[in-house]
Amino acid sequence: MDFTHVNEQGRARMVDVSGKNDSERVAIACAIISMQPETLALIKSGGIKKGDVLAVAQVAGIMGAKQTSGLVPMCHPLMLNSVDINFEMDDNNSSIIITSIVKTTGKTGVEMEAITAAAVAAITIYDMAKAVDRWMEISEVKLLEKWGGKSGHVKR
Repeated sequence: MDFTHVNEQGRARMVDVSGKNDSERVAIACAIISMQPETLALIKSGGIKKGDVLAVAQVAGIMGAKQTSGLVPMCHPLMLNSVDINFEMDDNNSSIIITSIVKTTGKTGVEMEAITAAAVAAITIYDMAKAVDRWMEISEVKLLEKWGGKSGHVKR
């Protein structure tokens, strides 16, 4: 089996994508942060002392997507066309479902950028609300869907 991230000497390398064609690439990822019902109510009402939790998490998620290649060693630096972060309040499970959508036109996909965006948004929510709820839990950080490139459209 050939591993694309290992050179002839068995050492890590960044994959050579120079022979690939540019194509539109999109990835959608999610993360869930669960909390006490009172914490969710405070976030919804703007009652967290550090400020507007979702506005800050939105910007943090976008920044996370843009910084992915600096965080994940074998990721290629990409010119992102767009990054969007959406938040769905789940009152029944006292959680926030974070969805990121990342787009580029290039030689490699944006799955890692989408996953990073969702994770960083969740971590930011935790950071901003930890003073009232230290036991929040981040879970289900995962790729939901991607398209573009040779593998085409893939959906979980």
